[in-house]
Amino acid sequence: QVQLVESGGGLVQPGGSLRLSCAASGIIFSNYAMGWYRQAPGKQRELVASITSSGTTNYADSVKGRFTISRDNAKNTVSLQMNSLKPDDTAVYYCNSRWSIITYWGQGTQVTVSS
Repeated sequence: QVQLVESGGGLVQPGGSLRLSCAASGIIFSNYAMGWYRQAPGKQRELVASITSSGTTNYADSVKGRFTISRDNAKNTVSLQMNSLKPDDTAVYYCNSRWSIITYWGQGTQVTVSS
């Protein structure tokens, strides 16, 4: 059974930082590209950052320079370090794994940026 379990969400003030983590099980983690998506109320889900099996990263323009994605294949985890958070970053953040046409999603974790 495949599971992606996110953690680390919460309430933070503008300018603050959070670190999201996603623990994967039931897949050969090192084969999969991993990504973080987010969905704000009334908006479509969007890609925030991704990292390939070989470690190449990609970021949405809105988070470049503020967010960093990383993976630890030994621990089957992917993380998203989020700095200089803005109210517009408020959303449910989802972990995603992808290998060819096979994709899995986590249940999501809420990130709220508010004073």
